[in-house]
Amino acid sequence: MNPGDAFPELAAAWLRDGREWSEAEFERRALELYAYQVERNEAYARFAASLGFSKARAPQSWRTIPAVPSSAFKDATLTTFPARDAELVFHTSGTTAGRAGKHYVQRAALYDASLLAAFDRFMLTDRPRLRFLNLVPNPRFNPHSSLGYMLGHAGVLRGEGPPAYFLDGDALDVAGFSAALETACAQNRAVLIATTAFALATLLDTLEAQGRAFAAPAGSRVMETGGFKGRAKVVAREELYARAAAALGIAQSAIVAEYGMTELLSQFYDTPASRGTAVRVKAGPPWLRTLVVDAAGNEVSPGTTGFLRHVDLANVSSVLAIDTEDRGYAVDGGFVLLGRDLDAPPRGCSLDAEELRARVAS
Repeated sequence: MNPGDAFPELAAAWLRDGREWSEAEFERRALELYAYQVERNEAYARFAASLGFSKARAPQSWRTIPAVPSSAFKDATLTTFPARDAELVFHTSGTTAGRAGKHYVQRAALYDASLLAAFDRFMLTDRPRLRFLNLVPNPRFNPHSSLGYMLGHAGVLRGEGPPAYFLDGDALDVAGFSAALETACAQNRAVLIATTAFALATLLDTLEAQGRAFAAPAGSRVMETGGFKGRAKVVAREELYARAAAALGIAQSAIVAEYGMTELLSQFYDTPASRGTAVRVKAGPPWLRTLVVDAAGNEVSPGTTGFLRHVDLANVSSVLAIDTEDRGYAVDGGFVLLGRDLDAPPRGCSLDAEELRARVAS
């Protein structure tokens, strides 16, 4: 049985009742998915074998499931199905030897179920109908952007009217955004401003230079998705959110940082209790869990800084366990994201790329 068949209903059930999964339930589902993937994903099976795993020696805990480095999506076609049959193909922003990583998704329903359940739970808890003002890639022109797809899909299904976009590459339409926000204010219609951190900083620079500020309608909120990687200018989160609150008229407690990756079909969000505080804790839906590990891949104790390893059971048709270069530490209820270690070599770089390389489906 394909585990993806049951996943949409699992996600919908969590959205309805909010029931968290026990350790035993998550472990059972994770180990079942691992067995399914190594049976059908040749590249992942070879990778697991290179670490000493086999049918006779399978992992006994979700914590020991072999995790591929996120860079593996640049080196291999990681799928449990013929890649040519993918309904969605997301590209990573970085490249290795001129190649972008690709995450092939067998069925769009998998991603849709995961993203909408968590988005509703963390961003739309009060179930409002908001106008989406997006400072993210327009999926019409960026069909392989997972962020663009996410906000486009959520905006169409959850927004008041079609989502509006004000970002074209690095070009930000500040005038168009300002006009749309002014209209929403005049009509007293709450907005959701979805934006990368870099786009938000650019917007604020312009608004401040113009001496402009808004008082967004009650219920408005900001979803900030990260995005200073590779930029010459980086603004500290505390400064960025304080400036956004002043310029947009949206309280810092209504500015929510989302954390996701092209290699994952699920996302993390600031927990409600940590919003507006100096230390924001990330949490996700019950099918998504995180370990903090050292450079050798060993789990470290809560409060100790290490690298983040994510286990995402929505990744049915690719690989469920991903090692990242992102750093953080575990706390009760989730983890604190500290950012990427730019000086660290890619996780898993000592592994021969041939262990991960797969023949691209024709």
